[in-house]
Amino acid sequence: MEHIDEEIARVLMEMGIDKSNLDWTTRVILILAILLVSYIVTKLFRHALIPAVRKLTAKTKAKWDDYLFNDDMLHSFSRMIPPIIFYLLLPFAFDGYPYVLTILLKACLIYLVVTTLMLVNAFLKSLYEISNEHETLRYRPLKGIYQMVSILAFCVGLILIISILIDQNAATILAGLGASAAVLMLIFKDSILGLVAGVQLSANDMLRPGDWVTMAKYGADGFVKEVSLTTVKVQNFDKTITTIPPYALVSDSFQNWRGMWETGGRRIKRSLNIDMTTIRFCTGDEMEAFAEKGWIGMPEEGAEPVVNLEVFRRYALEYLHAHPRIHQDMMIMVRQMQPTPEGLPLEFYCFTQTTEWLAYEGIQNEVFNHFIAVLPRFGLRVYQHPSGNDLAGFMEVIRS
Repeated sequence: MEHIDEEIARVLMEMGIDKSNLDWTTRVILILAILLVSYIVTKLFRHALIPAVRKLTAKTKAKWDDYLFNDDMLHSFSRMIPPIIFYLLLPFAFDGYPYVLTILLKACLIYLVVTTLMLVNAFLKSLYEISNEHETLRYRPLKGIYQMVSILAFCVGLILIISILIDQNAATILAGLGASAAVLMLIFKDSILGLVAGVQLSANDMLRPGDWVTMAKYGADGFVKEVSLTTVKVQNFDKTITTIPPYALVSDSFQNWRGMWETGGRRIKRSLNIDMTTIRFCTGDEMEAFAEKGWIGMPEEGAEPVVNLEVFRRYALEYLHAHPRIHQDMMIMVRQMQPTPEGLPLEFYCFTQTTEWLAYEGIQNEVFNHFIAVLPRFGLRVYQHPSGNDLAGFMEVIRS
């Protein structure tokens, strides 16, 4: 810095300007010259150097340099030029006025700190864009980490500005803040918890933007739109937005449906309650008819009759195995559940070949419509509570 000052002083002396003996007219001219130099250098940087850098990065095969040296990043760097020029040249215009010079130099340093923070934010934004393009990192919740780094940079910048204003070493201020660490932790509690939770979510791959999550405690059932430092935004299927603290996803339980999407099959797990009064042994004619259709083996002389519910269970299992839109590489099962006052539940367990919601519902409806319609062929009936029409029919029978 001293070498630069000496060189500038030498150039001014050759121009006949002695900084120790300046009148106000010369000082004003020097100030205007400093402003003009700052303006020219900044314009040259923006209109000459930036286009050259952009052309150079465009010719490379790598993509990271396109984001790292984008317009926002380079313009943020150009904002640092004026305070540097002011800091170097102002001592020559205000020599002999130490009080004014001290204030102006402090203003230049504060200006430089602010522009540096803007450059750091632009750099973090570029890193976030690079991570979004990366195949592995794009689904990681990294936004919260970048936000935390940005907050830390802001805190460091604030400490530097305070140290400039009060003429104290930044380390001394940090030591003083150490005594009030408990207060700072209370103020930034949500941010600290959010950072820790973000690291855990990212490290364990628990959550990604675009995942379908369900968290009944917070009324969340939809797709993750954004994972930031203090909130996780979930767009529910009714188009409302639910915000969840990131640390709640680590401390509480939530359901992530990503595994279902990745396997390519969506589970059907639904039961039909069979009226137990219709469960019986098949008649001889029924056994012959069922055998002809391949649902049971040909009945032998003296063989024990087959229960109609078992025949229907075999039929349903065969139907599911033959269905073109049921995933055949995943579990297919038809089983009886514990009997209830509402009948005997017969559960159908299988997976569709699609995970798309509308298609899944269509397949599920098709399967159960078929099962409900085919039940009477086996002498079975779905249990349901008596309705008003049933009672009215029963009364008509009594009257007659």
